[in-house]
Amino acid sequence: MAHRRGVVAERLAGRTAIITGASRGIGLAIAERLVAEGAKVVITGRKPDALVAAVAALGGADHALGVAGHTGINPVYGPLMELAPDVARNVVEVNVLSALSWVQKIYRAWMSGHGGAVVNVASLSGIRPEPGIGMYGASKAMLMHLTKELAVEMSPRVRVNAVAPAVVKTRFAAALYEGREDAVAADYPLARLGTPDDVSGVVAFLLSGDAAWVTGRTLVVDGGLAAAGGA
Repeated sequence: MAHRRGVVAERLAGRTAIITGASRGIGLAIAERLVAEGAKVVITGRKPDALVAAVAALGGADHALGVAGHTGINPVYGPLMELAPDVARNVVEVNVLSALSWVQKIYRAWMSGHGGAVVNVASLSGIRPEPGIGMYGASKAMLMHLTKELAVEMSPRVRVNAVAPAVVKTRFAAALYEGREDAVAADYPLARLGTPDDVSGVVAFLLSGDAAWVTGRTLVVDGGLAAAGGA
């Protein structure tokens, strides 16, 4: 994996990262990037077979450990006026409260005494309205604010940042572009949708010493879409 775009060899040597929802998509790309830069990773995923395959793709037990877990939730499509309260609560529970729970556990187990860095995966939909996935966007906006709160509370030993991607070509986001990719990409100044690697490099930077004076920030990774739309 050392050939991956922008990889800084051994930048993360000696580090261990926990990556939730990493059996495929953006999570797996992040895991691949961190391993390529020298880290060991613990990944979670819902499906045991996919998790086993991901660990193998990461180089096996010398580089990765897979742990079954429910992480992340797809957007709920439809207008907010038709959204059931239980569904809305579940979106917040999974996208926000579970992220907080992970940070609490890791802080108590390691970071309180040793320091570290956290990167939350938010979304551009948490910055600008996206009709049809409003509750998903609201949960990501909450996650971005939570990132700021945690950055202040956990300083100076722990840095906390987030990334906010626009549409990235994954199975998770397929409903947002399938069958009309060219039309969707036409709104992006860089003239294409994102790939998982576009996000993984930014995450690796935020976790590395190169971002040692960066905390409480959400970096937008969107091919220029927010700038073009005025967000």
